[in-house]
Amino acid sequence: MTVLGLSTMSVLLPAASYAQEPVVGVANPDALFTSSDPRLHANKQVAYHIVKDLLEAGHWEQADKYLSRRYIQHNPNAASGLDGVIKYFVEVRKVQPKPIPEKMTKPIVAVIAEGDLVTVMYPLPVRDKTTNQLLYTTTWFDTWRIVDGKADEHWDSALKN
Repeated sequence: MTVLGLSTMSVLLPAASYAQEPVVGVANPDALFTSSDPRLHANKQVAYHIVKDLLEAGHWEQADKYLSRRYIQHNPNAASGLDGVIKYFVEVRKVQPKPIPEKMTKPIVAVIAEGDLVTVMYPLPVRDKTTNQLLYTTTWFDTWRIVDGKADEHWDSALKN
């Protein structure tokens, strides 16, 4: 087969022909937020409550328990500062609080803690915008810098809306 023939075939073959393993969460995500190292354990617990109480259950009235007043935000859609992130979730995203689950129900792939940083990785389903059909899964992440028992800085993979 010629180079031209191979090039033509690669353009004509659908993208779905490239197999991908789905990204899935672990059976017990709560277990990922622990460590035998006391400092890493404390930092992971801050991230745990941010994910479970704030992001999953929407209790942004409790944000000051887990986020510093200055909270440096690297998500291009939300302002820095405790008030800025609360405004983003409550006023912009219109998140409504629901009961905080006893155990986390949000799928989690991994939690990695090193020094003052904690990264949480989640499965991210990507759907067709017109049919809502699942196209594939990829990975979303949040990373927080923990200072004095609260998240003081945040990074994620968000793009500007």
